[in-house]
Amino acid sequence: MGNSNSSGGKLGSSEPLPAPLGVNTPTSGSQEPHPSLLFPPSPAAESFASQVGPGTGSEPHVHIHESPSESSTLNPGSIEDIHKKCKDVFPLAFEGGRLLVQKPLSSHFQIAHALTLGSPDMSGYKFQATYAGTKQFSPNEAYPILMGEVDASGSLNANIIHQFTRELRTRLVAQLEGFGKKTGGNAAQGTMEYFGRDYTATCTLANIDLKRSSGVMILQYLQAVGRVGSSQLPLDLGAELVYQRDARIPGGQIALISISGRLSGKDWVASGTLGGPGIHATFYQKASEQLQIGVEMDANLRLQDTTTTIGYQADLPKAGLVYKGSFDSNWTCCAMLEKKLQPLPFTLALSGKLNHKKGNFGVGIGLIIG
Repeated sequence: MGNSNSSGGKLGSSEPLPAPLGVNTPTSGSQEPHPSLLFPPSPAAESFASQVGPGTGSEPHVHIHESPSESSTLNPGSIEDIHKKCKDVFPLAFEGGRLLVQKPLSSHFQIAHALTLGSPDMSGYKFQATYAGTKQFSPNEAYPILMGEVDASGSLNANIIHQFTRELRTRLVAQLEGFGKKTGGNAAQGTMEYFGRDYTATCTLANIDLKRSSGVMILQYLQAVGRVGSSQLPLDLGAELVYQRDARIPGGQIALISISGRLSGKDWVASGTLGGPGIHATFYQKASEQLQIGVEMDANLRLQDTTTTIGYQADLPKAGLVYKGSFDSNWTCCAMLEKKLQPLPFTLALSGKLNHKKGNFGVGIGLIIG
């Protein structure tokens, strides 16, 4: 369901041009616009990528998130994924009950039903569908990919991902609000990525409105600089420009520039981003085949606020169990456990979150079928 990272599935105004859903801001306390994907791929798409092949059952499985960096030692991948290794270690805690039922209808098409029980604004039913095409550039990639999600109110999320050549990939994302809603939740975004031999260039346009002369443009560039130090460790450096234009912004426009770097060792990755309101730094360490550790620091210089989080992930493949835990400087503890109920095609997820300082506590239980 929506907040899990297992291969079996996922458990998941008046202000100037609100950033799209799923935005990764440079720092935790930032209020600056920084649109990334409007929303992450649906739970059905995530599980379909790891379970359903593009052709017959004997053919390779689809993997929708693989970038050329995963099959090439030179291309650094996207700048959006520069902190991904560390972030994947942290648990994404949820509250209430969640049920996800997945059903492959063919080797290319899968549907899913998601039910969430919790707070009134988070509860509801969603229908999800995913299609993976037959165009392949590697054994683990198949395009185009079509993902859609609709809830009981008629709100629609849609993703289209297609790779035209080995170097050129595009992503189109749309979000339409439900019947009777007037919250201004409609949004659209297009992204074009070019994967060079040792660099990645990305251009994103979001919420473009020619009539009102408003919208957001993001330009990103990540370069594999080479190997540094006596150990010849690979170093990647990149920059990002975010430009937003809207009449509701003081001055009518705003621009943010940030720079990022990543140094990778044999079993560790250190990454950092400087720009906008502060600093974002992460460190990932693979302690063993069963244990991974991550440390993240978010410093908002404008608000003079810093949050540090330590997390870990323990994998027990023979037991079909994955455990994630984290603790941050705000005295918040999070934990999540996923257990495959073999031989049945079920995955049980248990989640908990406790803030010792505020005394807030929440628990969640989820079940993935299929």
